[in-house]
Amino acid sequence: MGQVSASSSVEVTAAPEKVLAALSDYETVRPRILSEQYLDYKVVEGGQGAGTVAQWTLKATEKRSRNIKATVTVGGNTITETDANSSLVTTWTVTPNGAGSTVSTTTAWNGAGGIGGFFERTFAPLGLKKIQAAVLANLARELA
Repeated sequence: MGQVSASSSVEVTAAPEKVLAALSDYETVRPRILSEQYLDYKVVEGGQGAGTVAQWTLKATEKRSRNIKATVTVGGNTITETDANSSLVTTWTVTPNGAGSTVSTTTAWNGAGGIGGFFERTFAPLGLKKIQAAVLANLARELA
């Protein structure tokens, strides 16, 4: 078993506080910025920032999907979503960048072992980066 991860980032024109507020809004903003791979999204508890619990199905490929039940923690400029159903953790980090911000997201999990794990470590990050890029592009449009 090995760690598998994918990371993406985007520069936006909004101030870090505005970006963090948007990313922390799981009731209104999140449903608008999620890509088509996010199915059956709903807020289970809270909806704003730390303590929020949201769930969805992430359809990574036609044959691969994962049911996520994420609990949100917030610390400084980082939002962390920890899945109750697996080892998957997604972090969103917002840093000042000139008059705007850089938003980075990383998703990591404990992958399978053996030959299946090799293929997972090789191909899963590529697909997940495309999903992350779509969500980040939607966030940039939301904040423009």
